[in-house]
Amino acid sequence: MAIRLPGLQILRRSLPSKTATVGVPKGHIAVYIGETQKKRFVVPISYLNHPLFQDLLCRAEEEFGFNHPMGGLTIPCQEEVFLDLTSRLSSS
Repeated sequence: MAIRLPGLQILRRSLPSKTATVGVPKGHIAVYIGETQKKRFVVPISYLNHPLFQDLLCRAEEEFGFNHPMGGLTIPCQEEVFLDLTSRLSSS
C-alpha cells in the first residue's frame, strides 16, 4: 500500500534490496528515512540538487559513508523532518 503526496510516495512495506528498484518510477529515487525504524520513500531525482536535501545527504555520508544498511540510500533523519522538507520542496 502506498500513500502519495505531491512529489512524494511512502511505501508501507520495504522491498528486499535486490528488488529495491521495483516500484520506482523513472526520474525518482528510493530513500530510506529514520533513525531507528526505516521507512522507504520515493522522491524525484530533482530533490537531490536542492541545498536542503544536500544537507541530508551530507548527514548520510557522515554516518554511513558508502555502506548503507538498507541496500539503498539511507538518511538518518526523523520522518517528520523529512516530510516537512519534502513538502516544502514540492511546493516550491
